[in-house]
Amino acid sequence: MQTTFISSQTIAEGTMLFKLKKPADFIYKAGQSIDLSLVNPSETDAEGNTRAFSLVSAPANEYLAIATRMRDTAFKRVLKNMTPGTELSIGGPFGDMTLHENIKRAAVFLAGGIGITPFRAMAVDATERNLPHKITLFYSNRRPEDAAFLEELSHLPEQNLNFMFVGTMTDMSTSTREWSGERGYINAGMLKKYVDAASMPIYYIAGPAAMVAAVRKMLNENGVSNDDIRAEEFSGY
Repeated sequence: MQTTFISSQTIAEGTMLFKLKKPADFIYKAGQSIDLSLVNPSETDAEGNTRAFSLVSAPANEYLAIATRMRDTAFKRVLKNMTPGTELSIGGPFGDMTLHENIKRAAVFLAGGIGITPFRAMAVDATERNLPHKITLFYSNRRPEDAAFLEELSHLPEQNLNFMFVGTMTDMSTSTREWSGERGYINAGMLKKYVDAASMPIYYIAGPAAMVAAVRKMLNENGVSNDDIRAEEFSGY
């Protein structure tokens, strides 16, 4: 499926957002992903011309958007320097990292770094559609400077009374900003502080592979069944 590049912007240190034209017949659910392919790029490398990205845009948006950490690869260099109107190819949508339908069960989103992308789409979509789901988003970063969508998500509870945002920073010693939220990695004590176990939550995890594994292990050790966990690893980005 063909699309074109619209624009890009830096949204955190080392992280950029890219907007693409939304094909007329492209339908997806918040939290799903696409395969994005460069068409006749000016350079390429062994990693190839296609990457998978969660859509950070909500389905109601008139455009598609992805956000990614920028590395020094041919794909990312081409993407960073792309001019509006450049042709691209997309495949999908893919994945089941989407909000469950049973409104009696709460949703707990556990995001590490750029793993925030599907959760940003899901949280904004739930707000726009006035969904009744109780949603708590835990968002872990080293510093506020690294946290994409931090300001937007921290203010989202003002628009959605069913949504709670819990940001946590793991390395404020290297930050130049003030931070009054949680500190340290997402842990059982933090979950107990903010999550009502009686709401029978379904847990969603997205982030680097090591973070996903550690959080899943922590949940399992605290009695959460894998049947109630959905996870997506973000590696190599």
